[in-house]
Amino acid sequence: MNPSISRRTALTWAANACALTALPAWAQSDKPLRIILPVGAGSGVDTIARAAAPQLIKALGGQPVVIENQPGAGGITGAAALAKAPADGLTIGMVSNNHVINPSVYKKIPYDTLGDFTPIAVMGATPFVLVVNPAKVAAKNVKELIALLKARPDAYNYASSGNGTVIHLAGEMFIDEAKVVIRHIPYKSTGAMVTDLIGGQVEIGVVALPAVQAHLKSGVLRAIGLCGKTRSPAAPDIPTLAEQGLPNYEIEGWFAVLGPAKLPPEQVKRLHAAFVAAFNTPEVKEAMAKQGNVIHPSTPEAAAQSMRSEMARYAALAKKAGITLD
Repeated sequence: MNPSISRRTALTWAANACALTALPAWAQSDKPLRIILPVGAGSGVDTIARAAAPQLIKALGGQPVVIENQPGAGGITGAAALAKAPADGLTIGMVSNNHVINPSVYKKIPYDTLGDFTPIAVMGATPFVLVVNPAKVAAKNVKELIALLKARPDAYNYASSGNGTVIHLAGEMFIDEAKVVIRHIPYKSTGAMVTDLIGGQVEIGVVALPAVQAHLKSGVLRAIGLCGKTRSPAAPDIPTLAEQGLPNYEIEGWFAVLGPAKLPPEQVKRLHAAFVAAFNTPEVKEAMAKQGNVIHPSTPEAAAQSMRSEMARYAALAKKAGITLD
C-alpha cells in the first residue's frame, strides 16, 4: 500500500467499491414489484394476491409491491400487458386456468401463451364445487341429479362466470361425464352468477368453494359434490364427484406466477423463493385456509410442464364442447 494513503482512506475506498458493486440490487429493491392481475378486484386471484402481499414485501427484503388489476377479454388484456413488460424482475403476473384456456376458445390472441412468458411457480389451487338451488332442484347427490336431468332433458340451466372460462369448461365436463343435457347461461362475473343461483333464475352451477361457503352453510344453496380429486379441508363433509360415480371428473382453479419471456434465471430464483417464503408464513397460511385454497408451490420447471399439459387438456375439452369466441 502506498504509505501516503491512510488505512482509513483505504477502508473508505473499499467500502465505496462494495457499495457501487451492490448498487444495482439495492436500486432494484427500492423500485416496486408490479404484479399484474388479469382479473377484477374481489375475484379469487385478486383476493389471494392481496392476502399474500404484506408477507411478500417482507420476503423481498422490504421491496414495495403494487397490485394492478387489468381485467378484460377473459384475462387477455392483463396477459398482453405482462407479455410486453421488460424482463427485469420488476413486473410479474398472477394468472389462473383461463390463461391456458384462452388459446383454445378465442380465435386470436395477441401473444404466445407459452412462449411469451416465464413460469415461476404454480402456487396452489382453489376447489370448485357443483351446487344447486334446493328450491328448484330436489337432488342431493350426483346420482339423484343425473337421474333428474335425464328425466327432464334440457329443462334445467347451469350458470358460468362467462363464455370460455374455466367455470364454463367445468360445467361442460360435467355434461360430458354425466351424459346429460343442460342449457348454459353465461354471466359476466362470479358475483352475478351466484346472485342468480340464489334467486333461482338458474338452477345449477360450478363455482369456487370460497365464493359459496356461506351460502352452503345457510342452506340457500346445496353442494352436490366437489370437483377436485380429493375432498377439501375447508369442507370435509362434501364428497367429490369422482367418489360419487364420475371417476374421471377432476378440475380445480389453480393460480400461478409468471414473468415476461426471457426473465433472467437469477430473477426467477429470487421471485420463486420470495413467493414460497411468503405463502409459507402463518399469516398467509391462515388466510388461504379460510379461503379454502390449498397451497403447494411448484418449481419453475414443473410450472412450465403443467402449463403445457393443462393447455392441451383444455384444448381437447373446448373442441369437444364446440366453444369458440371472437
